[in-house]
Amino acid sequence: MSMAAGAESRSDRRKRRNRQALIEAGYHVMAEKGIDAATMSEIAERADVGAGTVYNYFASKEELATRVMEQVMDRLAQRIEAVTDTFEDPAQVYAFGIRNVMKAATTDHRWRWLLRRSEVIAGAMYRIMGPYAIRDIRNAVAAGRYRVEDAELAWRQATHAIVGFSLAVCDGKLPAEKIDEAVVNLLGMVGVPRDEAWEIARRPCPDLPRE
Repeated sequence: MSMAAGAESRSDRRKRRNRQALIEAGYHVMAEKGIDAATMSEIAERADVGAGTVYNYFASKEELATRVMEQVMDRLAQRIEAVTDTFEDPAQVYAFGIRNVMKAATTDHRWRWLLRRSEVIAGAMYRIMGPYAIRDIRNAVAAGRYRVEDAELAWRQATHAIVGFSLAVCDGKLPAEKIDEAVVNLLGMVGVPRDEAWEIARRPCPDLPRE
């Protein structure tokens, strides 16, 4: 009997499970060792997928690393949201989010590897974290806290600024303590006056939930 149109075959389900298992294994192995040190065979073993078939799912380690980073970003966005859901000031939500993205990018081995591929990581950040960031900007505009006409453009520009700041910190060209000023500059891009931006940037920052 032929399968109903649109139904997923057993083979397709197995491929989907194996692909997700490789991403999940890469997520953990790359967190432990960094992307450079992680090997595809080690990731395949962790995923319980044959080492000889891993390239049937990902053409290269860079492709797998990009998919891993998309998952890292999505989970980071959810962890940020778990905290910002408690905030009363819409202006603080986006500020807290961009701060924690920069903190992750400068301290997490998985982020560091892709920072030098700025177009790749900025594009992934725009796609994966954009729904959260763009919504937060629009909410702050609606509340009269931000003054920017195009929230999508503001976020697209912010992703490149975040990558540039994070890479400079990782290369030792900027001290990590400059993060407050980086937040202030990014708030300026959404129309927040500098004195007000400094007040927002210096507010206490609750810890994120653990991964």
